[in-house]
Amino acid sequence: MDETTTPQDPRTRSRADAAPRTPRGRRAWSRRWRITLLAVGVLAALLTANTVSVRTATAEASGGQIVRLPGGDIHVVQDGPPGAPTVVLLHGLGGSTAWWDPVLPALRDLHVVRVDLLGHGGSAKPADGYGMAEQARRVGAVLDRLGVRRATVVGHSTGGDVATALAEQRRDLVAAIALIDTGPRLDAYIGDSFTGQLVATPVVGELLWRLRTDGTIRDALSTAFTRQVRIPDQIITDIRGMTYRSLTATDDASTAYTKERPIPDRLAGLDLPTLVIFGSQDRRWQPSSAQDYHRIPHARIEILDGVGHTPMFEDPDTTGALLHGFAVQNAPH
Repeated sequence: MDETTTPQDPRTRSRADAAPRTPRGRRAWSRRWRITLLAVGVLAALLTANTVSVRTATAEASGGQIVRLPGGDIHVVQDGPPGAPTVVLLHGLGGSTAWWDPVLPALRDLHVVRVDLLGHGGSAKPADGYGMAEQARRVGAVLDRLGVRRATVVGHSTGGDVATALAEQRRDLVAAIALIDTGPRLDAYIGDSFTGQLVATPVVGELLWRLRTDGTIRDALSTAFTRQVRIPDQIITDIRGMTYRSLTATDDASTAYTKERPIPDRLAGLDLPTLVIFGSQDRRWQPSSAQDYHRIPHARIEILDGVGHTPMFEDPDTTGALLHGFAVQNAPH
């Protein structure tokens, strides 16, 4: 904002100078304070409304089913023949089951279980429960309820953190793990869009989130893609349905999980078949950091040329084929 004059800071004047001396001055002073208090009140109301929504948002089904769990229900979508090898798909931060739609044709002969993580999509959005270990335990409980005994678990970005935590907890359940553009360590993070950075800023971010529009959401998603793709309306709708708490708490939990111990180090001792898919033009994580996964014995690393952070949309045919072949190869016999 351009200004031609700068009012003198009242803190630099004497107490007598700072006080309005005339009725007119008192009225002006009082009016400015009323405006300031009104602005603060509006901001507080917006933040309070957001807090209320955090505590009252519940799971909603949209083409799938709701698995009732203590602390928050989970939305799940199942596709394919139930008796086929199971593939579990876990989306990233701000994602939902809709992020996997482009690769479903390649997986049509498999039993595909897509899960909305707590705080996302059609799942409940409580005030807490967003730690990566907590998210993983919830996914494990969902699969137990569905009768899944062994599965290939696939995670995109932050979903890869949850998949890793699940593998750490449930070696009986996880037969193999595939990570798609999951950052291996914190210093490999490149950054986010300007809008995404604003959303992560305290107070300002909460207000911006409360006033979010389809346009601001699309701006925030700009670094999630490198190739030109059409972002479905359902993805925008699912993000709009999140609370500020569910978004930031999940982000903070993912950061803490990776900071505590890099993802390759967590997987190195599990002796699991591991597939890593990474876009060569990822704008959120350094593509060269994918080589960190060589620390995992026998890990297979696939770099997709010209692809960004979201291979499911940017190259669904290749991504789907890689996931299908990996799941079939590691299916229980």
